[in-house]
Amino acid sequence: MNDIHIAAADILIDLEAALRDLQLWQLDLPPAEALASTAPFAVDTLTFTQWLQFMFLPQMQLLIDERAPLPVNCAIAPMADEYFKPQVVDGSAVVVQLQRIDTLLSHQ
Repeated sequence: MNDIHIAAADILIDLEAALRDLQLWQLDLPPAEALASTAPFAVDTLTFTQWLQFMFLPQMQLLIDERAPLPVNCAIAPMADEYFKPQVVDGSAVVVQLQRIDTLLSHQ
């Protein structure tokens, strides 16, 4: 595994921890139809945090495990920032982790 894969794996662990700390981690998988969305961030079927947990994290982990090329020019943090603005929960810990992944992937 090269350095970028190791760094990305570390950030994903921190992202999951942030979601769990905020009690945004779900135990139940959304319905298959919800996971089949083709809309950006699955905005038509999932919340942003569900998208992170059930689509983004597993896909990134698969790429890391396979040592496949990682996406470039990533910009997920702005979406997270917008998602958390109207929420009661302070999602800044999640946004920080997404800023880390955006920076890592955009500068590879």
